Amino acid sequence: MTDNWLDRGEYPFAPHFLGTTGGRLHYVDEGSGPTVLMVHGQPTWSFMYRHLIRGLSPRYRCVALDHIGFGLSDKPSDWSYTPGDHANNVAALVDHLGLTEVNLVVHDWGGPIGLGWAASQRDKVARIVALDTWMWSMAEHRAGRWFSRILGNPLGQLATRRFNLFVTVFMKQALGPAWPAVADAYRGPLARPGDRQGCALFPRMLCVPWLDDLWQRRAALADVPARLIWGGADPAFPAPMRERLASVFDRCEVTVHDGVGHFVAEELGERLVPEVEAFLDQ
Repeated sequence: MTDNWLDRGEYPFAPHFLGTTGGRLHYVDEGSGPTVLMVHGQPTWSFMYRHLIRGLSPRYRCVALDHIGFGLSDKPSDWSYTPGDHANNVAALVDHLGLTEVNLVVHDWGGPIGLGWAASQRDKVARIVALDTWMWSMAEHRAGRWFSRILGNPLGQLATRRFNLFVTVFMKQALGPAWPAVADAYRGPLARPGDRQGCALFPRMLCVPWLDDLWQRRAALADVPARLIWGGADPAFPAPMRERLASVFDRCEVTVHDGVGHFVAEELGERLVPEVEAFLDQ
Protein backbone atom coordinates (compact mmCIF):
# COMPACT_ATOMS: atom_id res chain seq x y z
CA MET A 1 0.00 0.00 0.00
CA THR A 2 1.33 3.41 -0.91
CA ASP A 3 0.98 6.39 1.39
CA ASN A 4 2.41 9.10 -0.86
CA TRP A 5 -0.50 11.26 0.23
CA LEU A 6 0.81 11.37 3.81
CA ASP A 7 2.86 14.32 5.03
CA ARG A 8 5.54 12.64 7.13
CA GLY A 9 6.51 15.96 8.61
CA GLU A 10 3.04 16.20 10.12
CA TYR A 11 2.91 12.50 11.00
CA PRO A 12 6.55 11.46 11.57
CA PHE A 13 5.89 8.30 13.58
CA ALA A 14 7.45 4.91 12.87
CA PRO A 15 4.91 2.32 11.68
CA HIS A 16 4.22 -0.87 13.63
CA PHE A 17 1.90 -3.73 12.71
CA LEU A 18 0.07 -6.51 14.52
CA GLY A 19 -1.51 -9.46 12.77
CA THR A 20 -5.23 -9.88 13.49
CA THR A 21 -8.14 -11.88 12.07
CA GLY A 22 -8.83 -8.92 9.76
CA GLY A 23 -5.25 -8.49 8.59
CA ARG A 24 -2.43 -6.18 9.63
CA LEU A 25 -3.40 -3.61 12.24
CA HIS A 26 -1.21 -0.50 12.17
CA TYR A 27 -0.28 1.33 15.34
CA VAL A 28 2.00 4.09 16.59
CA ASP A 29 4.18 3.49 19.67
CA GLU A 30 6.09 6.62 20.67
CA GLY A 31 7.79 7.80 23.85
CA SER A 32 8.19 6.19 27.25
CA GLY A 33 6.55 6.36 30.64
CA PRO A 34 2.93 5.69 31.65
CA THR A 35 0.87 4.45 28.71
CA VAL A 36 -1.70 6.54 26.87
CA LEU A 37 -3.76 4.39 24.48
CA MET A 38 -5.68 6.38 21.85
CA VAL A 39 -8.66 4.85 20.03
CA HIS A 40 -10.18 6.68 17.07
CA GLY A 41 -13.62 6.58 15.50
CA GLN A 42 -15.32 7.13 12.13
CA PRO A 43 -13.86 8.05 9.58
CA THR A 44 -10.58 9.07 11.21
CA TRP A 45 -7.38 7.24 12.17
CA SER A 46 -4.36 7.74 14.41
CA PHE A 47 -3.43 10.87 12.41
CA MET A 48 -6.12 12.69 14.40
CA TYR A 49 -4.10 12.16 17.58
CA ARG A 50 -0.79 13.44 16.16
CA HIS A 51 -0.76 16.56 18.34
CA LEU A 52 -1.37 14.52 21.48
CA ILE A 53 1.33 12.02 20.50
CA ARG A 54 3.91 14.75 19.89
CA GLY A 55 2.92 16.67 23.01
CA LEU A 56 2.70 13.75 25.43
CA SER A 57 5.45 11.42 24.20
CA PRO A 58 8.28 13.21 26.06
CA ARG A 59 6.70 11.95 29.31
CA TYR A 60 4.25 9.22 28.25
CA ARG A 61 4.27 6.13 26.07
CA CYS A 62 1.73 7.00 23.38
CA VAL A 63 0.08 4.10 21.56
CA ALA A 64 -2.46 4.93 18.87
CA LEU A 65 -3.98 2.26 16.65
CA ASP A 66 -5.77 2.31 13.32
CA HIS A 67 -8.82 0.07 13.31
CA ILE A 68 -8.94 -2.56 10.59
CA GLY A 69 -10.48 -0.75 7.59
CA PHE A 70 -8.97 2.62 8.52
CA GLY A 71 -5.73 4.54 8.32
CA LEU A 72 -2.67 2.44 7.50
CA SER A 73 -4.29 -0.84 8.58
CA ASP A 74 -5.53 -3.46 6.12
CA LYS A 75 -8.99 -3.00 4.61
CA PRO A 76 -10.44 -6.44 3.87
CA SER A 77 -13.76 -6.79 2.07
CA ASP A 78 -14.81 -9.90 3.99
CA TRP A 79 -14.16 -9.03 7.67
CA SER A 80 -17.02 -8.52 10.17
CA TYR A 81 -16.27 -4.88 11.16
CA THR A 82 -18.43 -5.28 14.29
CA PRO A 83 -17.60 -3.12 17.32
CA GLY A 84 -17.04 -6.30 19.30
CA ASP A 85 -14.38 -7.50 16.89
CA HIS A 86 -12.76 -4.06 16.86
CA ALA A 87 -12.68 -4.22 20.68
CA ASN A 88 -11.07 -7.66 20.45
CA ASN A 89 -8.33 -6.09 18.34
CA VAL A 90 -7.74 -3.47 21.04
CA ALA A 91 -7.42 -6.30 23.57
CA ALA A 92 -5.00 -8.15 21.27
CA LEU A 93 -2.83 -5.04 20.91
CA VAL A 94 -2.79 -4.41 24.67
CA ASP A 95 -1.77 -8.01 25.29
CA HIS A 96 0.82 -7.94 22.48
CA LEU A 97 2.50 -4.86 23.97
CA GLY A 98 2.10 -6.04 27.56
CA LEU A 99 0.36 -2.82 28.55
CA THR A 100 -0.82 -2.25 32.13
CA GLU A 101 -2.28 0.82 33.86
CA VAL A 102 -3.51 2.22 30.56
CA ASN A 103 -4.73 5.80 30.26
CA LEU A 104 -7.43 5.48 27.61
CA VAL A 105 -8.35 8.27 25.16
CA VAL A 106 -11.41 7.64 22.98
CA HIS A 107 -13.44 9.50 20.36
CA ASP A 108 -16.61 8.71 18.40
CA TRP A 109 -16.74 4.94 17.66
CA GLY A 110 -13.52 4.67 19.63
CA GLY A 111 -15.72 5.19 22.69
CA PRO A 112 -17.80 2.03 22.61
CA ILE A 113 -14.86 0.08 21.18
CA GLY A 114 -12.31 1.31 23.72
CA LEU A 115 -14.73 1.32 26.64
CA GLY A 116 -15.87 -2.16 25.62
CA TRP A 117 -12.30 -3.33 26.05
CA ALA A 118 -11.92 -1.35 29.29
CA ALA A 119 -15.06 -2.82 30.85
CA SER A 120 -13.68 -6.29 30.19
CA GLN A 121 -10.20 -5.55 31.54
CA ARG A 122 -10.85 -2.98 34.25
CA ASP A 123 -7.67 -3.95 36.09
CA LYS A 124 -5.59 -2.50 33.24
CA VAL A 125 -7.33 0.90 33.10
CA ALA A 126 -5.96 3.88 35.04
CA ARG A 127 -7.89 6.85 33.60
CA ILE A 128 -10.28 7.63 30.77
CA VAL A 129 -10.45 10.71 28.55
CA ALA A 130 -13.56 10.76 26.35
CA LEU A 131 -14.05 13.11 23.41
CA ASP A 132 -17.59 13.32 21.99
CA THR A 133 -18.57 9.67 22.21
CA TRP A 134 -21.05 7.22 23.75
CA MET A 135 -21.44 3.63 25.02
CA TRP A 136 -25.06 2.56 24.43
CA SER A 137 -27.30 1.61 21.53
CA MET A 138 -28.36 4.48 19.29
CA ALA A 139 -31.72 2.71 18.94
CA GLU A 140 -32.67 4.81 21.97
CA HIS A 141 -32.31 8.04 19.96
CA ARG A 142 -34.67 8.89 17.11
CA ALA A 143 -31.94 10.62 15.10
CA GLY A 144 -29.55 7.74 15.69
CA ARG A 145 -32.11 5.17 14.56
CA TRP A 146 -32.81 7.04 11.33
CA PHE A 147 -29.13 7.65 10.66
CA SER A 148 -28.50 3.92 11.06
CA ARG A 149 -31.44 2.98 8.84
CA ILE A 150 -30.58 5.40 6.05
CA LEU A 151 -26.80 5.02 5.87
CA GLY A 152 -26.73 1.45 7.13
CA ASN A 153 -29.02 0.04 4.45
CA PRO A 154 -27.56 -1.30 1.17
CA LEU A 155 -28.15 1.97 -0.69
CA GLY A 156 -26.53 4.02 2.07
CA GLN A 157 -23.55 1.66 2.14
CA LEU A 158 -23.23 1.95 -1.63
CA ALA A 159 -23.21 5.75 -1.36
CA THR A 160 -20.47 5.61 1.28
CA ARG A 161 -18.34 3.28 -0.83
CA ARG A 162 -18.83 5.28 -4.03
CA PHE A 163 -18.63 8.84 -2.73
CA ASN A 164 -16.65 8.48 0.53
CA LEU A 165 -19.45 10.35 2.30
CA PHE A 166 -18.01 10.40 5.79
CA VAL A 167 -14.81 12.08 4.66
CA THR A 168 -15.71 14.25 1.67
CA VAL A 169 -19.08 15.40 2.98
CA PHE A 170 -19.46 15.00 6.76
CA MET A 171 -15.89 15.60 7.89
CA LYS A 172 -15.21 18.30 5.32
CA GLN A 173 -18.30 20.19 6.42
CA ALA A 174 -17.49 19.78 10.11
CA LEU A 175 -13.94 21.11 9.81
CA GLY A 176 -14.79 24.00 7.49
CA PRO A 177 -11.81 26.30 6.83
CA ALA A 178 -9.44 23.85 8.55
CA TRP A 179 -10.28 21.10 6.04
CA PRO A 180 -7.84 21.85 3.16
CA ALA A 181 -4.79 21.45 5.42
CA VAL A 182 -5.76 17.89 6.42
CA ALA A 183 -7.86 16.74 3.45
CA ASP A 184 -5.15 14.52 1.94
CA ALA A 185 -4.50 12.81 5.27
CA TYR A 186 -8.14 11.78 5.61
CA ARG A 187 -8.89 11.09 1.96
CA GLY A 188 -5.72 9.09 1.41
CA PRO A 189 -6.52 5.98 3.50
CA LEU A 190 -9.95 5.70 1.87
CA ALA A 191 -9.02 6.68 -1.66
CA ARG A 192 -10.70 3.73 -3.41
CA PRO A 193 -14.27 2.44 -3.03
CA GLY A 194 -12.86 -0.92 -1.98
CA ASP A 195 -11.09 0.76 0.96
CA ARG A 196 -14.36 2.00 2.48
CA GLN A 197 -15.96 -1.17 3.80
CA GLY A 198 -15.31 -0.21 7.42
CA CYS A 199 -16.87 3.21 6.94
CA ALA A 200 -19.83 1.74 5.08
CA LEU A 201 -20.66 -0.82 7.78
CA PHE A 202 -20.31 1.33 10.91
CA PRO A 203 -23.74 3.02 10.53
CA ARG A 204 -25.62 -0.27 10.60
CA MET A 205 -23.73 -1.19 13.80
CA LEU A 206 -25.22 1.74 15.74
CA CYS A 207 -28.12 -0.32 17.07
CA VAL A 208 -26.54 -3.77 17.55
CA PRO A 209 -27.22 -5.73 20.77
CA TRP A 210 -23.51 -5.57 21.65
CA LEU A 211 -24.02 -1.90 22.52
CA ASP A 212 -26.95 -2.74 24.81
CA ASP A 213 -24.72 -5.26 26.57
CA LEU A 214 -21.94 -2.68 26.87
CA TRP A 215 -24.29 -0.26 28.62
CA GLN A 216 -25.32 -3.02 31.02
CA ARG A 217 -21.65 -3.49 31.88
CA ARG A 218 -20.97 0.18 32.58
CA ALA A 219 -20.68 -0.33 36.35
CA ALA A 220 -17.30 -1.95 35.74
CA LEU A 221 -15.96 1.52 34.88
CA ALA A 222 -17.66 3.51 37.63
CA ASP A 223 -14.56 3.93 39.78
CA VAL A 224 -12.25 4.97 36.91
CA PRO A 225 -11.30 8.68 37.06
CA ALA A 226 -12.66 10.23 33.88
CA ARG A 227 -12.41 13.46 31.95
CA LEU A 228 -14.92 14.40 29.24
CA ILE A 229 -13.65 16.99 26.76
CA TRP A 230 -16.53 17.99 24.51
CA GLY A 231 -17.25 20.08 21.48
CA GLY A 232 -20.05 22.44 22.40
CA ALA A 233 -21.02 22.85 18.75
CA ASP A 234 -21.25 19.12 17.97
CA PRO A 235 -24.78 18.45 16.64
CA ALA A 236 -24.34 14.68 16.82
CA PHE A 237 -23.44 14.54 20.54
CA PRO A 238 -25.42 17.23 22.38
CA ALA A 239 -25.45 17.93 26.11
CA PRO A 240 -27.83 15.08 27.12
CA MET A 241 -25.41 12.52 25.66
CA ARG A 242 -22.50 14.15 27.44
CA GLU A 243 -24.40 14.10 30.72
CA ARG A 244 -25.39 10.47 30.27
CA LEU A 245 -21.81 9.41 29.66
CA ALA A 246 -20.60 11.46 32.63
CA SER A 247 -23.11 9.61 34.84
CA VAL A 248 -21.20 6.38 34.28
CA PHE A 249 -18.26 7.58 36.38
CA ASP A 250 -18.15 8.36 40.10
CA ARG A 251 -15.41 10.93 39.49
CA CYS A 252 -15.82 12.80 36.23
CA GLU A 253 -14.51 16.18 35.14
CA VAL A 254 -16.22 17.82 32.17
CA THR A 255 -14.98 20.57 29.88
CA VAL A 256 -17.07 21.96 27.03
CA HIS A 257 -15.34 23.98 24.31
CA ASP A 258 -17.72 26.47 22.75
CA GLY A 259 -17.53 26.63 18.97
CA VAL A 260 -15.78 23.27 18.67
CA GLY A 261 -17.60 20.57 16.75
CA HIS A 262 -17.37 16.80 16.63
CA PHE A 263 -13.69 16.28 15.76
CA VAL A 264 -12.33 17.65 19.02
CA ALA A 265 -8.72 16.46 18.72
CA GLU A 266 -8.46 17.81 15.18
CA GLU A 267 -10.14 21.12 15.95
CA LEU A 268 -8.30 21.85 19.20
CA GLY A 269 -4.97 20.54 17.93
CA GLU A 270 -2.10 21.44 20.25
CA ARG A 271 -4.52 23.14 22.65
CA LEU A 272 -5.79 19.72 23.70
CA VAL A 273 -2.37 18.60 24.98
CA PRO A 274 -2.14 20.59 28.26
CA GLU A 275 -5.75 19.75 29.10
CA VAL A 276 -5.16 16.02 28.78
CA GLU A 277 -1.74 16.23 30.42
CA ALA A 278 -3.10 18.07 33.46
CA PHE A 279 -5.69 15.33 33.98
CA LEU A 280 -3.15 12.53 33.58
CA ASP A 281 -0.80 14.22 36.07
CA GLN A 282 -3.38 14.31 38.87
